[in-house]
Amino acid sequence: MTRPPAAPRPRLVVLDFDGTLADSFPWFCSVLNGVADRYRFRRVEAHEVEGLRLLGARAIVAHLGIPRWKLPLIARHMHRLAARDAGQIALFPGVPAMLAAVAEAGVPLAILSSNRADTVRRVLGPDNADRIGTYACGASVFGKARRLRTLLARTGVAPDRALCIGDEIRDLEAARALGCPFGAVAWGYTDSGALAALGPEHLFSEPAEIARLVAGEADHMPRLAPGTTLVPLPLPNGS
Repeated sequence: MTRPPAAPRPRLVVLDFDGTLADSFPWFCSVLNGVADRYRFRRVEAHEVEGLRLLGARAIVAHLGIPRWKLPLIARHMHRLAARDAGQIALFPGVPAMLAAVAEAGVPLAILSSNRADTVRRVLGPDNADRIGTYACGASVFGKARRLRTLLARTGVAPDRALCIGDEIRDLEAARALGCPFGAVAWGYTDSGALAALGPEHLFSEPAEIARLVAGEADHMPRLAPGTTLVPLPLPNGS
């Protein structure tokens, strides 16, 4: 049987930041209940965390009882906390090597994030930050599709030639809204099985797989069957 031709290499790789490049989930959990008390929404108990990782952002907001009008206030406060604590947030193992390999392959890199650009740059560090050609930061919780549309227009890349990579259901939804292929990572905020059930074009179990795909060494990362879980990367502290 003839093997189908490989998909063309992307002309742009658009990366989410928190949970995709940066291991910020432990930090997020550490500050969340303080933010909940400040803005009067439900606190999250330890036993609830894994269940919430199965949900998209809209379902999480509903579960926590957050009115939509409070979301910008909460987001700005979280961004200030992230800027304050940026020194405590590390990149996932393998991310610097992946960024270097994609840049070496000659494919431009962009970051699409709800976080602030200055925080993103600080966590990346100078060498990694310099590899990013375009920053589209400060997107609202549900505003990534709009920010992605602007990013694509600015770079002149057609949606079907941009590969979007992220760790949340809202990242996948933004990519699909614009017609971009999407690669889900197994090591971020959202449970990998929940992402796999939505049928992303690619599933990555480690950052090196992103570099291999972009370099043309692998034309497809197989989808997982619903309920299958990829083994996430170890956290930098070894836990």
